[in-house]
Amino acid sequence: MIPHEEMRTVKWFMLISYLIVVCYDLFYYIIAPSYITTMKSGFPSNFWFITYFVLAILIPLAVYLNKIGRHTWIKFVFVVSYLLSTSLVDVLSYYGRGDSYRSGNVLEVFLLLSLPLFLSSRFFWVVSIGITIRYLIPGIILKTTYVIMPILFIVVLSIMSYFLLVRFQGYVRALSRNYDNKLEGIVKGVIATLELKDPYTRGHSERVANYACSLAEQLGQFKKEQLKSFYHACLLHDIGKVNIPDSILIKPGKLTKEEFDVIKTHPVVGAEAVKDVDGIKESICVILSHHERWDGKGYPNQLKGENIPLLARVAAVADAFDAMTSSRSYRDALPVDEAYRRVLEGSGSQFDPLIVEEFKKVYPKWVKFHEKYPWTKKWELPKEVEL
Repeated sequence: MIPHEEMRTVKWFMLISYLIVVCYDLFYYIIAPSYITTMKSGFPSNFWFITYFVLAILIPLAVYLNKIGRHTWIKFVFVVSYLLSTSLVDVLSYYGRGDSYRSGNVLEVFLLLSLPLFLSSRFFWVVSIGITIRYLIPGIILKTTYVIMPILFIVVLSIMSYFLLVRFQGYVRALSRNYDNKLEGIVKGVIATLELKDPYTRGHSERVANYACSLAEQLGQFKKEQLKSFYHACLLHDIGKVNIPDSILIKPGKLTKEEFDVIKTHPVVGAEAVKDVDGIKESICVILSHHERWDGKGYPNQLKGENIPLLARVAAVADAFDAMTSSRSYRDALPVDEAYRRVLEGSGSQFDPLIVEEFKKVYPKWVKFHEKYPWTKKWELPKEVEL
């Protein structure tokens, strides 16, 4: 689920859950006994305050989790805390009493029916199994068969909810694939147009994106959606070069200082061009900072060390490796083993030493990709962007 949509859904989920808990308990234990039924008014025991105490503590905790960007945890913490506290309250309230065990809140029905909204299989199993255990434990301890009916009801609702969840997940995956395919088609169309200016760099962005993504996966710190955004940003990492005159971009000889200063403007131009594009702006740092150096001697902002965004440090290694192993207007391609040696030599100066260590692990994959890459293939505009 998209992060801001998840956050909004969690907020409404929490608000409705709290309202249901309070309103149902007030109606069932206070209002209904006084005006509708002949039951005694009031909560079954003084232990009932435990659930409300836990719910009160969860409010500042939810605010804190949202503040640190862990809003996806909120619903898990809420559900687990609520089910554990209500199960404990039931046991404490009815243990050793001869009267019939009665418990439950319509919130549990709401939890099961709202599961498809989060598109999370993990959350589905936590809720459905958790509610079952919430009745099973008191049933075993209190030795009552009352829990059989609630558990059967939970199973039926869980099955219905699961079917809806699977259907919603299928729709979302289809929409996501369609969006990704169109975005990638547009991105590759733009890159194809750019690389028509410089035949020596044709395919460079595609290769850098593949190298960089395999290295980012090796780090094991990024989610699937982050890697997807990173891939698209890598494809566009040199998009700012569209603003550079051909006389400089494909100059066969050494660039003058003034000409190189023009080249150094392309990260800023590129980042500005795509800053508002959904699916790419999350990794805008890759376009802006892939020419920064670990020692602070890069450009455009002379960032140093860990001040350089991690994904930009990853892209820098991939960009340099491909630049060395592909032919340019001013030199021939270097052998991959020579490029490997130079990347290692750049550890601690041009490149992040930790990234270089991970590069050593993926280097065999890069060599295979380099050897299998169709170097003679021609770029064609994807059908999605053909005029």
